[in-house]
Amino acid sequence: MYIIVFLQGFVFYGPVATLFRQARGLSMSEIFMIESIAWLLVIVLEVPWGWISDRFGYKKTLVVVNTLFFVSKIVFYSAHSFELFLLERVMLSIVVSGMSGCDTALIYESIDESQAQKVFGKYSAFGTLGFLIASVLSTFIVSVSLENTALFTIFPYGISVIVTLFLVEVKLEKKEKISILSNIKVAFKDKTIIIFVLAIALVVEVVQAITVFLNQAQYVRSGIDPKYFGLILAGIQCMRLLSAKANVISKKFGNMSSISMLISVITVSGLLLILTSNPVLSVICVVMIALSISVIGPIELDVKNKMIKGSDRATILSIYSMIGGLIGSIGNIIIGKVADISVQHGLTTCTMMSILSLVLIRIYSKRNINSVKR
Repeated sequence: MYIIVFLQGFVFYGPVATLFRQARGLSMSEIFMIESIAWLLVIVLEVPWGWISDRFGYKKTLVVVNTLFFVSKIVFYSAHSFELFLLERVMLSIVVSGMSGCDTALIYESIDESQAQKVFGKYSAFGTLGFLIASVLSTFIVSVSLENTALFTIFPYGISVIVTLFLVEVKLEKKEKISILSNIKVAFKDKTIIIFVLAIALVVEVVQAITVFLNQAQYVRSGIDPKYFGLILAGIQCMRLLSAKANVISKKFGNMSSISMLISVITVSGLLLILTSNPVLSVICVVMIALSISVIGPIELDVKNKMIKGSDRATILSIYSMIGGLIGSIGNIIIGKVADISVQHGLTTCTMMSILSLVLIRIYSKRNINSVKR
């Protein structure tokens, strides 16, 4: 799984993803519209895919979705219209919903529970390392051709399909088949988990919007040449490797305090991005946002997995992700519309969403403390 996520980090077009799409004729609102449609599909497919994974095996599911992942990169390279870029994101929605919960469930069932945060941190770090290397190489590829960034991405994804075939399936205890509706009831048996899921979904959407789309517009606004985007992203990925140390932070401050602190960093960084057009400060803010979410990730996965007791793990994780997909879809529409006005408007919307996320985490923490006291 470390090797697979490492290979799938080789997205050479990542540093110039927005510029690539714009060069092929898409506007910012069209880019975010496609993202919103993709998220809606993820919402629809999340839970059925999780249920299928629990019934037919995690390895089989990953073989199917990683093969489709590979094909989607070919479509992306070939896309010159709104329709083809939409098709690529539709395929990616199937991949994301199929992989969501399945990869982490396979890992969680293959390790000792006490090692979860450490292993999830390494899993995230390997993906980041792949992206880091791709970002550095992207700088040289872009100087030759923007088109080649998409072309060269195809090959590592093809290799990842081959590696997936060598996964060892997790043997789960045979249990009676539980319906999707029953799993939904189990997932939300503790009502406070909804608050936690919503909070994480909001901040994930904020980070996705800023670090994938709005950052490039902010760099242009700050006068940074696009040929340096790859090097900037490489530096950011170096910082994200610290996700492997998420367990150290959570042990020192506690899970919820750590998440609150990191969301606060994201909020302040977003506010500074609104106010500045300084290239150095802009890059520092994006680095802090990327670093914060990379540390939140393993902690969040550990919290969610520990809440699941004796049920269909992949299905319930998919249910949680479905909520995230709904928030992502709505958020994309809003951010995309306001970003067409200006990058500052887009960043302002993101900052407001991160503030709401912080408020929800605080509410969740207080309810958990009160429930323990009772």
